[in-house]
Amino acid sequence: MTDLPGGRRQRVVVIGAGVAGLAAAHELAADPRVEVIVVEGSPRTGGKLLRGEVAGVRTDLGAESLLARRPEAIGLLDELGLGSDVVHPQTLTAAVWSRGALRPLPAGHVMGVPTNLRALASSGVVSKRAVARAALDEALPATRFDADISVGAFVGARMGRAVVDRLVEPLLGGVYAGRADELSLRATLPQVAAVADSRSLLKALNARSVVTATGSGPVFAGLPGGIGRLAETLTESLISRGVAVRLDSAVRGLARTSSGWRLVIGSAAAPVVLDADAVVIATPAAPAARLLTQLAPAAARELGAIDYASMAIVTMAFVRSAFEKPVSGSGFLVPAVERKLIKAATFSSVKWGWYTGDLVMVRTSIGRYRDVAELQRTDDELIAAAVRDLADATGVRGAPVDALVTRWGGALPQYAVGHLERVARIKALIDAVPLLAICGAAYDGVGIPACIGSGRVAATQVLREMFSERQ
Repeated sequence: MTDLPGGRRQRVVVIGAGVAGLAAAHELAADPRVEVIVVEGSPRTGGKLLRGEVAGVRTDLGAESLLARRPEAIGLLDELGLGSDVVHPQTLTAAVWSRGALRPLPAGHVMGVPTNLRALASSGVVSKRAVARAALDEALPATRFDADISVGAFVGARMGRAVVDRLVEPLLGGVYAGRADELSLRATLPQVAAVADSRSLLKALNARSVVTATGSGPVFAGLPGGIGRLAETLTESLISRGVAVRLDSAVRGLARTSSGWRLVIGSAAAPVVLDADAVVIATPAAPAARLLTQLAPAAARELGAIDYASMAIVTMAFVRSAFEKPVSGSGFLVPAVERKLIKAATFSSVKWGWYTGDLVMVRTSIGRYRDVAELQRTDDELIAAAVRDLADATGVRGAPVDALVTRWGGALPQYAVGHLERVARIKALIDAVPLLAICGAAYDGVGIPACIGSGRVAATQVLREMFSERQ
């Protein structure tokens, strides 16, 4: 092992052991000149990646798939020896519970934004009148805007409110649990924003989809037993390489010293001081803001303005005979205008071929931005309501043989209008602080590959700053 002059390796502390923090630690640990310590306030690593058992079946209780066409996650799986285990959904056919029935998602949409009026009409997701309103996009003048705009405002102006309410918002809700009227067009739908000034959004997206449809390989990927294996294996790999992972170790204070950084960890009654040469903050925005209040107050204010949505996942196991007809498709979305509790359902045992046995595994998600009252119900109440909604949609009869509620408080950052500009300001302010970097879902994407990429960029930034003068 190569040490620095004097025989000491540089110590980097990563605050937060979600997938971004673990990815940052993985990158840092590859450099023999670095000692890596990961500190996590909760009793486990993995963040939104979590596995558990329902009816004796090991399954994901958090994120359950990743975007396969981005290289970061697939590359990391290969590095961890999991590449040969990667599987892809058996079906991507999905539906929308709209206007009293489960209806197929229109072919060729871009996050719910239609690219083909015939497909929109045949789906039945919106009324004939709404299809006619969407067709006006081809006659309307181009929509011009200089600053960022909400998804709802832009798509509504082009194609009408029904398209926003019954297609775009349900799809965005699955990613952000957010509302189309508040989410940034540029941050959440960059492929739509790229052609937003076109004479016709329909024609521009249709032409663009023809070009991009040739992208090779499946869109989504998972692992047998659950994508949570990624975080578990990554944690085991870090520990085997000498990385110290300290759980139940919330960081209460962060300060600059003459030689680097000082962290105060643990309770006020029994604080632990940890010195470091560099720090990577991989927490959600609010705890990051608290740590930076004195060090970088302007950055802390910007971080504090990033809001989060809470949600819950109800995972259930049914006997197959409980369904009036065989379950097909990967699941369905539920528009908020339908006024149901669940906002989506995934038929996990249909979507993923690695599920075996006679049980039908279903996961439903509950919770939209600002709908906090619904999440205050007890677990039993959430399960009962999820079963009722599922019965209305699919005709399932009776109670599940097992069910589990997993609550994710403050889980999903809201990419509000102006988000990209806010992130640029935060990064510029943090870059001005020596030997400090930030990463995570609040900045450059909420998906697993985006978080891995964010963590690796932060680690690379710290390494470059620590060693550039020595190389």
